[in-house]
Amino acid sequence: MGDFMPELSRFYGIVIYMFAKDHLPPHCHAKYGEDIGLINIRTGEMIRGTLPRRALRLVQDWVELHENELMENWNEAQKNHPVFQRIKPLK
Repeated sequence: MGDFMPELSRFYGIVIYMFAKDHLPPHCHAKYGEDIGLINIRTGEMIRGTLPRRALRLVQDWVELHENELMENWNEAQKNHPVFQRIKPLK
């Protein structure tokens, strides 16, 4: 179950997803082309990985706008049978 990876949102070529039962701190994954970054939901900082500066900035803006929804998904992800909610993309 740990490899379950639902897509939460998609915008400007960036895909945001979250793994079920993933490690702390609460974070989401952002994929842009071949680049992947792990983004802390509470701070917006990149925990690890690489993203182009523009893509990182877009992801950070989106995370800031949707922190509550991301935390709801994070809490859901800790359950045995998580049901993830899609989150509106950046426009």
